Amino acid sequence: MSLPKPYYSRGPVQIWHGDCLQLLPEIEKGSVRLFFLDPPYGHSNNNDDLVGRREKALGRSKGEDAPNEAPRPIANDGPEANDMFLAFLPEAKRILTPDGCCCCCCCGGGPDPQFARWSLWLDEVLAFKMMVVWDKGPMGMGWHYRRSYETVLVAERTRGKALWRDTTDRVENIIRPGAHGVRKIIPNHRQHPTEKPVELPAHFIRLHTDPDDLVCDPFMGACSTGVAAIRTGRRFIGIELDEYWCAVAARRLDRELDQPQLPFLRTSQPALLAT
Repeated sequence: MSLPKPYYSRGPVQIWHGDCLQLLPEIEKGSVRLFFLDPPYGHSNNNDDLVGRREKALGRSKGEDAPNEAPRPIANDGPEANDMFLAFLPEAKRILTPDGCCCCCCCGGGPDPQFARWSLWLDEVLAFKMMVVWDKGPMGMGWHYRRSYETVLVAERTRGKALWRDTTDRVENIIRPGAHGVRKIIPNHRQHPTEKPVELPAHFIRLHTDPDDLVCDPFMGACSTGVAAIRTGRRFIGIELDEYWCAVAARRLDRELDQPQLPFLRTSQPALLAT
């Protein structure tokens, strides 16, 4: 099959620049073992809101490369985020392997019960498996019931069974502060406004994929999922609408791939996708 020309391609990883809803149909049916995604939540984050003002209050927005300390809004982070997520789900179903898994970051709490709505939509198109709570530790933003956690919504193929590599029977549906090396990021002005720690996708990659499997993040941002894929010996396709973050991600992947003593790089790598 003919694939889009990647923005970045090196070894087992690629970045595609563009709208994921236009590019996902180019990926071969049944080829992705895991989607790990952090789509816009529809809350207009960092558009001169509490998130952006928190960066200023903490001194994290200052610097010569942060002109005028301007807001850094995320594309499609308004009401359209729900429509975009709904449109993504049929493609996820088509692209996932029979034992594939979709792990979607989502907000927790309210006032908008988005986690409930997205969980129901996942269950309509795929089969909802679990809501994993990521306990980010005190103290979150807000006033009443301050936000101290996010969720990862996990779904598998209908009539399928997601690969499960754990043999300890001790994996909880709560990621406690520091567990698996996962620690929250309070982003500075150089980081993506909703950047996730690499260890978060790495946790799910290890649970639901084998080495050399293909992982896809269609809302890539600064590419934490791609770094996690490299560190766990998986292949990766990341899709990002904003070219600025494609460039940031490309530099980040180069630094990661240039690191010495990566055991899986000492063996030959399979092609990213069959063509």
